[in-house]
Amino acid sequence: MEQLNWVIPTTSIFIILFLILKRRSDHKKLPPSPPALPAIGHLHLLKQPLHRSLHKLTQKYGHVLILRFGIRKVLVVSSPSAVEECFTKNDIIFANRPRTLAGKHLGYNQRTIGSSLYGDHWRNLRRLATLELFSTKSLAKFQEIREDEVKLLAKQLFEECRGQVSEVNLRLKLVELAFNTMLRVISGKRYYGKDVVVQEAKNFQILMKEFAELLGSGNINDFFPLLQWFDFGGVEKRMVKLMSNMDSFLQNLLNEHRSVRASNRRDTEMTLIDIMLSLQEKDREFYTDQNIQGLILTLLVAGSETSATAMEWALSLLLNHPEAMDKARFEIDCNVGQERLVSESDISKLNYLQNVISETLRLFPVVPLMLPHESSHDCTVGGFRVPRGTMLLVNLWSMHRDSNLWEDPTRFVPERFESRRESGEGATYKLIPFGAGRRACPGAGLAKRTMGQALGVLIQSFEWHRIGHEKINMAEGRGATIPKLDPLIALCNPRQGMIELLTHL
Repeated sequence: MEQLNWVIPTTSIFIILFLILKRRSDHKKLPPSPPALPAIGHLHLLKQPLHRSLHKLTQKYGHVLILRFGIRKVLVVSSPSAVEECFTKNDIIFANRPRTLAGKHLGYNQRTIGSSLYGDHWRNLRRLATLELFSTKSLAKFQEIREDEVKLLAKQLFEECRGQVSEVNLRLKLVELAFNTMLRVISGKRYYGKDVVVQEAKNFQILMKEFAELLGSGNINDFFPLLQWFDFGGVEKRMVKLMSNMDSFLQNLLNEHRSVRASNRRDTEMTLIDIMLSLQEKDREFYTDQNIQGLILTLLVAGSETSATAMEWALSLLLNHPEAMDKARFEIDCNVGQERLVSESDISKLNYLQNVISETLRLFPVVPLMLPHESSHDCTVGGFRVPRGTMLLVNLWSMHRDSNLWEDPTRFVPERFESRRESGEGATYKLIPFGAGRRACPGAGLAKRTMGQALGVLIQSFEWHRIGHEKINMAEGRGATIPKLDPLIALCNPRQGMIELLTHL
């Protein structure tokens, strides 16, 4: 009996020691991490813009590191090999989205295609987007609208110039172009521009401005659940109020289209709302009004301001590098001429213009940190253990400027993509401005078409110059995207050989 009493505590001690050693062994397998503070973790090391703060940590601790934001573990990766591992071998594991207050209130309780958890609902949304919105057939269906909006922009600029050099706020013009294009595709309406004065349009602009501010402000409450009990900063209250107004606005849009369809009027152009209402009649369980509203909101947020921001960066870079502007214009003159405007079908022949867009997205990826993912199971990345429930942040900005991957990475050199195209490297994780894996942006094709044609027409139709001799300020602003700090204002003058065509637009 005495021997048995001795064995039991001894066995318990060995079990405890084994668990302690195992825990230490597991801890050693975690990625590198800077010293953390109690409770807040590594939040004290972060400043805006976040992608630059994380880049500094990467330079010190490596391209795979783990941080703690309050209660959340965060994996930060910024190398092609690590990114490839995350979105090939571990793609399903990282297919989830973390739960956030923005996803709850701005994403219809995480029911939109961008915020929804991985599962049947997300797969159905993805299938809808792929087949009905971004397929080759669907893109062709709305091509006329996209090209018409670019034509309207060129006409407006020509009329404002009145045959002489004029200052143009390009940020304002590009935002109007992007939103009006998407709005016409979605609802058949235009809500931006000096000719739009209806109250409905003003209400929409106010809603979208506040939505962008809340989405890009970050929310400390996501990392400290205790703060959510009393809504620290009042962010949740603002989100609830905003979405109540947004719901009413979007529901009115749906009801308006239902009314038109019921009256059998055919004097309006077919829109995405019409397509989705037709699908709703066949499957009311999935195509609920809320799902349709969530899809509309996602398209407006992800497909409008992002394109406008990317085009503003591209034109800023071209103004700072006039030799690149001249080269792009020469290519357009050779392949398109001056008898008609650049169309979307021309973009495939304009290789240098495509290189300009690629180089712009490398230097200034519109979303410098890919939308957060979350691991649903334990996995390994770069030989390190990543626990279940870890948020994944991919720092595209850091990877796109890595001197080990790019020669002279901070310089604007569109020509660097000529040799890459000829080498036939195929898919690569060095440049992924639209994300990677099964949750990559499904609208990449639409974005490239929109940017390519709009930039092509602006370069083809007008001479653009800086105001004064100083280069355009390329400082970054704050937000979920990476906007320019200062709006781009440039001198615009119609090209002599394009005046006849512009006059008759």
